[in-house]
Amino acid sequence: MKELLELLENEGNLNHEQLASMLDTTPEIVRKEIAEYESEGIILGYKTLIDWDKAGKEYVSAFIELKVSPQIDEGFDAIAARIYEYPEVKSVYLMSSAKYDLLLNIEGRTFRDVAYFVSYKLAPLENIVSTATHFVLKKYKDKGTVFGNESRDERENII
Repeated sequence: MKELLELLENEGNLNHEQLASMLDTTPEIVRKEIAEYESEGIILGYKTLIDWDKAGKEYVSAFIELKVSPQIDEGFDAIAARIYEYPEVKSVYLMSSAKYDLLLNIEGRTFRDVAYFVSYKLAPLENIVSTATHFVLKKYKDKGTVFGNESRDERENII
């Protein structure tokens, strides 16, 4: 049921009855499918996308490019596993780039926290050849959701 997975990914707050109605099936079948997907590791978790700027949370987000020397018999997996254990690290991706190998998304309370993480935790790791940090200044869209796009009443433009 690929459609079920797509609905869950895009509208994770729908209940079993709503999903069943949209898929022309029963809530019991939806429950069973979801349980199977969870046990098979296809569904890995459920998250809510929050506009932290509106919620008043002060934080800094950055993307970090890492040039890495892969390990014999383990490639990039071992260093990626070591990196994603840090609580600051939100995402780790292996990239097909000539300039860098891993792309990280990290968060800290301040620019200084991110700089400290890169300088004292990340860069000194064995197999890290170089880093390049890019701070996020504004988030426009994430996971398909547009941020800060309050719909304006078009009638305001009519005088």
